[in-house]
Amino acid sequence: MEVKDLKCESKTNPIGITINKPHFSWTFIGDAKSPKQGGYRIVMATSSEKLKYPDLWDSGPTSSSQSSVIQYSGAPLKNGQRVYWKVTIWGNNRGAVHSEVSWFEMGEIENPEKAFQPYVFSKSRKGVIKIHINSKDKGRTFEGVGAVSAGASTDLLYDYKDPIRGEILDLLFKPKFGAGFQHLKVEMGGGENSTCGSEPSHAFTREELKNPVSRGYEFWLMREAKNRNPDMILEYLPWSFPGWLKPNIYTQESAEYFVAFLDVAKKQWDLDIDWVAAAENENDTDRDWLVNHMRPTLDASGYQNVKIQGPDDNSGDWKIFDDLEKDSEFDDVIEAVGYHYVSGREFTENMVDGRGRPTTEKAKQSGKPLWASEDWSWTGKDWDGAGALNLARLYNKFYIRDEITKSMIWAPIGSVYKSVTWDKAGAMKANEPWSGYYKVWPTIWATAHTTQFATPHKWQYLDKACGLFDASTYKGSVVTLKDKNSTNWSMIICTENAETLEVKIKKGLADDKIYVWKSDAENQFVELASIIPERSSFAIQLDAKSIYSLTTTTGQQKGAYEIPESKAFPFPYKEDYEDRKVGDLPKYHSDQKGSFEIALKEDGTNCLKQIAPEPGYDWMRIYRRTNIKPHTLIGDVNWKNFTCSADIYIENGNVELGGRVKGSFLNGYRFLIERSGNWKLMYNKKTLTKGNINGFDGNIWHQLKIRFQDKDVEVFVDNKSITQATHIVSNGYVAFASSYHGNLFDNLEIIDND
Repeated sequence: MEVKDLKCESKTNPIGITINKPHFSWTFIGDAKSPKQGGYRIVMATSSEKLKYPDLWDSGPTSSSQSSVIQYSGAPLKNGQRVYWKVTIWGNNRGAVHSEVSWFEMGEIENPEKAFQPYVFSKSRKGVIKIHINSKDKGRTFEGVGAVSAGASTDLLYDYKDPIRGEILDLLFKPKFGAGFQHLKVEMGGGENSTCGSEPSHAFTREELKNPVSRGYEFWLMREAKNRNPDMILEYLPWSFPGWLKPNIYTQESAEYFVAFLDVAKKQWDLDIDWVAAAENENDTDRDWLVNHMRPTLDASGYQNVKIQGPDDNSGDWKIFDDLEKDSEFDDVIEAVGYHYVSGREFTENMVDGRGRPTTEKAKQSGKPLWASEDWSWTGKDWDGAGALNLARLYNKFYIRDEITKSMIWAPIGSVYKSVTWDKAGAMKANEPWSGYYKVWPTIWATAHTTQFATPHKWQYLDKACGLFDASTYKGSVVTLKDKNSTNWSMIICTENAETLEVKIKKGLADDKIYVWKSDAENQFVELASIIPERSSFAIQLDAKSIYSLTTTTGQQKGAYEIPESKAFPFPYKEDYEDRKVGDLPKYHSDQKGSFEIALKEDGTNCLKQIAPEPGYDWMRIYRRTNIKPHTLIGDVNWKNFTCSADIYIENGNVELGGRVKGSFLNGYRFLIERSGNWKLMYNKKTLTKGNINGFDGNIWHQLKIRFQDKDVEVFVDNKSITQATHIVSNGYVAFASSYHGNLFDNLEIIDND
């Protein structure tokens, strides 16, 4: 593939551009695999070096075949400014190509735009920052801080045993205890990999749509969150879709599929879900479908109170407001607007000052709720860099700059095996259900600095007490909120340098006692000495690189439990799948593609079954390679010399037993066998040996076994050696894989070779 002929206003590297929003084009030349453009991303910066983290415009990955008349949507351009830009193109069947760097230079701009200027607090001659808080001040209503359980990121939490599991859930969702997430958005699974693995669908077939099935752990997670906080705001969003909805996911059937998820939640879990992001995650939505199918189907099915949020896209620069402005029907349907990665994707300490994807003036003037509907996506263990302090700064920045009133991070908890995609993401970690070990990371407490001090819909921001210490950076900031129904108020402060604040409390707000909580790199969420104002004023000395919450409310706490010691995955290990009910998830397994659940054998005992009947509508079908086939991981990524075995029944197609497997793409040793008896031993996609078992009976159960000893690999079928290979030494998990058929697995055993 090739991309060339980059042009601005139909010219190559032009000088003297006078319009404030130039247009761009390029030529894409495909190959046999991807003859057409499937998507693009434009980046623009003030220097070629800054294109890695563009400071002017980043369109984000856009699933569009458009390659001309693309209008600039970045920061306001300046007279005489030279802008460097490049474009990445994805083919319609995956694969990417990057252009060379191009440039254009501005002349005397007609109707130049003004850059947004954040509010900056005044300072005395001695550098003391002056803040006045006034109950009559205007400001948007606070809608909460939430988290997105999706991409199989919560996978292993489900396997923890109580009371440990309940303690972890307390730290996530119990108000005034831990993170206290106030909004939970979950994935409506489709059976395809959606980042760290795959989540099952409630209707894998059209037939199941008539009686949708509660599968996976997201319904359970919503129920547990709601048990801890009855005011928890719930939402759902699909990443992938089951195959029967292909090729068009925006149909009446699709609307019914969305509603069926609500039916499972309501009828089987007594859950009222508040919001649906009626779109495909980060791939936009469809106006006609929302207006003519989705909203009417929700209403006709008794879900008039379920609101639609959109477009939940990873690109678009808030352009949906251009459409809403001209389309009253569309405007009525969309009740909140959310975009992903408003912060951008520069996961460093400079992330908070990166341009990202700021809201537009049109968005702010619309009056609609504005959300950062998925953001941050980093590891919660760090304080500096893109970690906890940075996240607290983003929470503040989103309101000060963007008037965003709800921020949601991915993910609330990292509960996935090591080596799978994005295995370090999460506000806290819990990926050892066999030991009960978990880790409470600083990001839990950075989030608590907001959630434990303001309640969604009951509190509002005070705009004149929300701002920066220095106009050049968002690293030092304050947001102030008040309770709509009392005189209580709270102030959340982030610092870069040591500061002195002088606060004046106007009439109508509590001024008798102020409670102070602090976090820094060494200690998080520590209550300090309270402040007693004098004549409705007080001063406070702030340390550098810290988070403070000042409040007139009480009840906050740093919740804690005794955490069990970390232990390796049990070895040797046996699993007969008898300790879970039919239809449940298997213990300690991590599906990476397809869906595996507990099923009944003919003899009445349990086994494991792959239930996805066909390839689904793959979420990242353009931007990244697909996973090879349905497969699930179990064990320890450090396993090297061991023997693994399992019983298998091949309904159709083929099954695999794998070992020393790493990551989400079946990288490792794989023994595949078909119903006909044809087999092959592979390493990744490379075939090492292959053959056929004469007289293989495909109508009965068989045992597969693989022995790994340093470079030697030996495979047995029904205890008979089939093949041997000498290859490389590696380590990794045990894996089951299957074609898209209802193939069965049982009696997994992993033992030492001695």
